[in-house]
Amino acid sequence: MKKHLFLLTFILLSASYSFSQTSTEQEIKKLSMDKWQWMADKDVSKLEELFDDKAKFVHMSGSWKTDRELEIIETGSIWYKNAEVHDTAVEISGNTAVVWNRITLTAHVRGSDVENEFTVTEVYQKQGKDWKMLVFTFSSVRDTHEIEH
Repeated sequence: MKKHLFLLTFILLSASYSFSQTSTEQEIKKLSMDKWQWMADKDVSKLEELFDDKAKFVHMSGSWKTDRELEIIETGSIWYKNAEVHDTAVEISGNTAVVWNRITLTAHVRGSDVENEFTVTEVYQKQGKDWKMLVFTFSSVRDTHEIEH
């Protein structure tokens, strides 16, 4: 009887852990998707809540920190008009989440609309009740590039 009770408890705990992992991955994926919309809308107030004060942003033209990224978005220096997300992979390790988005980005840069293929790497850290973005890196890729799951 004890053996069966132990086995049942183990199964329930395993199922609970599996569900919470899936739930966390879904939460992070939704946050990442929301972020693309906030960037398109130039919603700096929501992005300011999401970005850690010391976050790093790596683009084709350079790297900078949170204040500069928010300024770029607010002024429209880069207007992330639309990120068509083709694939997403999420991995959670403790209080850290890594997201890879395979996208086609339409952006308005230096007076022209441009379209580029990227794999974007996002690193989030759970801080209290909120997830904060620490890293946001664009990697230029071919349109045949695939994210390994």
